[in-house]
Amino acid sequence: MVRKHSTAAIERATRRSWAQWVQILDDAGARALPHREIVGIVYDQMHSGIDNPGWWAQSVAVAYEQHRGLRRPGESRTGEFQASLSKICPGDMDAVLDAWVQLVAGRDAFGGVPVQGEPVTSSTPRWRYWRAALADGSRVAVTISEKPGGRSSVAVGHTKLGSPEEVDRWKMVWREMLSALASQTDPPGRI
Repeated sequence: MVRKHSTAAIERATRRSWAQWVQILDDAGARALPHREIVGIVYDQMHSGIDNPGWWAQSVAVAYEQHRGLRRPGESRTGEFQASLSKICPGDMDAVLDAWVQLVAGRDAFGGVPVQGEPVTSSTPRWRYWRAALADGSRVAVTISEKPGGRSSVAVGHTKLGSPEEVDRWKMVWREMLSALASQTDPPGRI
C-alpha cells in the first residue's frame, strides 16, 4: 500500500487529489500497463504550470503501482529494492562533497559490507556525486545539490537490495552517516 505522506505530497504538487489520480489511471487501464506507459498517462494529465512535471509523473506512477499492489514500497519494477533518504546540510555543494569524502575516507566497508573497488566522485554545474559499489552487488550513490541560504541537499540512494528488510537496515546505516555529515558541516556555535 502506498504511504499516506507520499500521496499528500503528490496532491499538493499536482493540484489533484489522490482519488482522482487513481480514477484516471484505473480508467486508462493502468493496472495492466508497464511503468513507462503509466508515467505517460500521468504526464498527459498534469495541470500546466506544475514544477518538475516529469518527476511528479514518476512519483504518481510509482505510488499508483504500490496502491494497486503492483510493487511494494522501495521495490523497482524489476523486483529489486532501493533505500533512499536525504538531509539538508550547511555549505555549498563542493564543501559538502569534500566533507562527505573526508567522512568516508579510509572506510573499506559500510554496514559490514565491503566496498568493491574505489568510490568515484564527479560533478556537473548543478550536481555533485559520490558513488560506490558494494561486495553484495548493491550500489550507493550520494547526490548533492545546492539549496538557498548556503545549504545543500544530500541524497543517498542505495539500489539493488534484495528485500524490504534490507531497505530498513540500510536506511539506518545511511541515516547515521548523514547525521555525522551534518554535524561535520555545521559551523560551531550555531543554534
